Amino acid sequence: MTRKTVRIAMNGVTGRMGYRQHLVRSLLAIREEGGLDLGDGTVLWPEPVLVGRREHALRELAGRHGLEHWSTDLDAVLADDSVEIYFDAQVTAAREDALKKAIAAGKHLYTEKPTATGLAGALELARLARAAGVRHGVVQDKLFLPGLQKLKRLVDGGFFGRILSVRGEFGYWVFEGDWQEAQRPSWNYRAEDGGGIVMDMFPHWEYVLHNLFGPVRSVQALATTHLPQRWDEQGREYPATADDAAYGIFELDGGIVAQINSSWAVRVARDELVEFQVDGTHGSAVAGLRTCRAQHRSATPKPVWNPDLPATERFRDQWQQVPDNTEFDNGFKAQWELFLKHVYAGAPYEWDLLAGARGVQLAELGLKSSAEGRRIAVPELGRDVAESAR
Repeated sequence: MTRKTVRIAMNGVTGRMGYRQHLVRSLLAIREEGGLDLGDGTVLWPEPVLVGRREHALRELAGRHGLEHWSTDLDAVLADDSVEIYFDAQVTAAREDALKKAIAAGKHLYTEKPTATGLAGALELARLARAAGVRHGVVQDKLFLPGLQKLKRLVDGGFFGRILSVRGEFGYWVFEGDWQEAQRPSWNYRAEDGGGIVMDMFPHWEYVLHNLFGPVRSVQALATTHLPQRWDEQGREYPATADDAAYGIFELDGGIVAQINSSWAVRVARDELVEFQVDGTHGSAVAGLRTCRAQHRSATPKPVWNPDLPATERFRDQWQQVPDNTEFDNGFKAQWELFLKHVYAGAPYEWDLLAGARGVQLAELGLKSSAEGRRIAVPELGRDVAESAR
């Protein structure tokens, strides 16, 4: 067995998502398992090179996990030929320029979404990466969650018959920051810093809908800012200029209608922070992050509407849990492993920068729909579109 060390520049790992999911629960978890076996006698050993602006935070992270390499100089790291992959989990506004630098340096790319603040920039990244001949991937982690994998199993098995509709509910209360500390960074609520729930969540909904049910063909959305004042990490009051809630209707191929509410100003009365209900002619299912329950048409009861009497049925008890039937790994780690196999073993990989551009496109059109108060068609993005975005 041959061990190949892969040096990966990780930019933005001092943030919550970059640290917990990508560094600790993905790359360091792969190291704890002895590396990634490619199946040909080679084991990949990821060697993170931590990159960021805060020297003290990088030094502390490196020391905590026994990592040798960190830097506040992105240009110097990208100029290092021993670094083969660049990963980006920075704030959205800083991502596009950094990715362009990495492409120019000939690095393979793996990045959080959205890949850019606008469709033109996202398509330009896809074109540049293709022209440079580098491998590229975009994080689409929710596809690897146990609940959605169970839901996809039902779709692939024909459980639903003809799918009619999808209804999604996502969100939780993010504290304003005055009397309780906010759970999310303040830049999320400033449009000038790339914040906003549409730009954050619509790219997720694009790949979930696209991969499970079909491409999005139109969008009608209402984005709003329910809480106009918030307090930042230093306790200073600031105006929230970005949308903190969005209510979207998406028409998919085949006439499927999806409705998804996204909000950071809602209190949770669901089993999980995100849930999707799928209704079809032969059955229905409700999937969250980890669980999925289903109801076949042969087991569907006949409720009768009677507002004068209390309900005697426990509707949740009428659904059957979809079994695991397999072991589910951390979704971020699972996608990292697929990307590394794509780069070093030529394994197929479909979630590239063009897929990332589709997410940016849906967010951009969702904001336009909200501003103009109308439904907007979503044009298909093919390789030719990316090539023509010059």
